Amino acid sequence: QVQLVESGGGLVEPGGSLRLSCAASGTIFRIKSMGWYRQAPGKERDLVASMSNGGVTDYVDSVKGRFAISRDNARNTVYLQMNNLKPEDTAVYYCNAFGRITQGSMDMDYWGKGTLVTVSS
Repeated sequence: QVQLVESGGGLVEPGGSLRLSCAASGTIFRIKSMGWYRQAPGKERDLVASMSNGGVTDYVDSVKGRFAISRDNARNTVYLQMNNLKPEDTAVYYCNAFGRITQGSMDMDYWGKGTLVTVSS
C-alpha cells in the first residue's frame, strides 16, 4: 500500500505562511498526480491544490495567488507553500496521491493522516 506522511502544519497568525510537505512511499507503479485536500469541522473534504506528473496544476479559487504546489517526482514528494493565510484556511490538510500500484491495477486515491493548520490571532 502507498503510504503518505504529511508535515509542516501548525499555528500561524493571519497573513503568515506555512509550508506543508508530504512524502509517498510503498509499492507504486505510477502516481499520476499528487495534491492537497483540506477539511474543516462540519465541512466536506475539498481539493486545495493538485499537480499532475506533467506539471498541470489545479487550485481551488479561494487559494489562487496565495498557495503554490510543487512536486519532486523522483522522490514522490509534494509541497504546499501557503502564504497570506486567512482564518478560513484553518483545516486539517490531507496529502493525496492518485495512481496505481501495478500496471494492471485500478487508479485510486491514497491519503495521508492529515496535518492541522490553524490560522488565528
